[in-house]
Amino acid sequence: MTLNIFLGYDGREPIAYHVASHSLLARATEPIAIHPLVQSALRADGLYTRDRNAMESTEFAFSRFLVPKLMGYRGLALFADSDILCLTDIADLFLEPLRDPGKAVYVAQHNYVPAQAVKMDGQTQTVYPRKNWSSVMLFDCARCTALTPTYVNQATGLALHRFQWLKDAEIGALPLEWNVLVGEMSQTDRPPKLLHYTNGGPWFRDYADCPYSAEWYREHGAMASPPLVGQHSRAAWMVNHTATVTT
Repeated sequence: MTLNIFLGYDGREPIAYHVASHSLLARATEPIAIHPLVQSALRADGLYTRDRNAMESTEFAFSRFLVPKLMGYRGLALFADSDILCLTDIADLFLEPLRDPGKAVYVAQHNYVPAQAVKMDGQTQTVYPRKNWSSVMLFDCARCTALTPTYVNQATGLALHRFQWLKDAEIGALPLEWNVLVGEMSQTDRPPKLLHYTNGGPWFRDYADCPYSAEWYREHGAMASPPLVGQHSRAAWMVNHTATVTT
């Protein structure tokens, strides 16, 4: 069965989306389908009609809540911000509902106040309860029928991000290692499975040496380099490539 993953997409930082996608694909042991949430495409389809709010730090701040609709309110689907890096098999996250079945959505339930007033690219850091819960969400889409396009387009941002469209008992908990807030939370006794560069990642100059930057650079290199680079010289790769083409 194919696992459906929706990643936020922001035209100001496409590299974050592509490296995040590579990190998911490189470690998955099950077939996965990655769907970029591109605001312009959702607007063209008439699904997303909200006016841009000055408090929105990304283009997918609210469109993420359309995922159940995009799935036809069927099955499981994962949403994640584009500024993530997956360090393990994402299929394991889809098994989490087995520990606590019957929830509408599963999130890492952080309890923190951001340490910085400004985050990536000079964006204002908005503070509210359940901050960052919505940055990684595993939806049981059949239980999220309240998220109609009309509701998503008209509800307040706080109502959406604080999950006021659900009863508290319908919100399941993911282990925190599935959404480790880089620079905002101390390391737990379990290694991170999914890093979230919530304040800004190494693709921004001011965050070039942020915690876990080495992991991001390594992933970027693996994505950008031909498979034989690092094992053979570039000249050898060109010879092999040319031979393949001309055979």
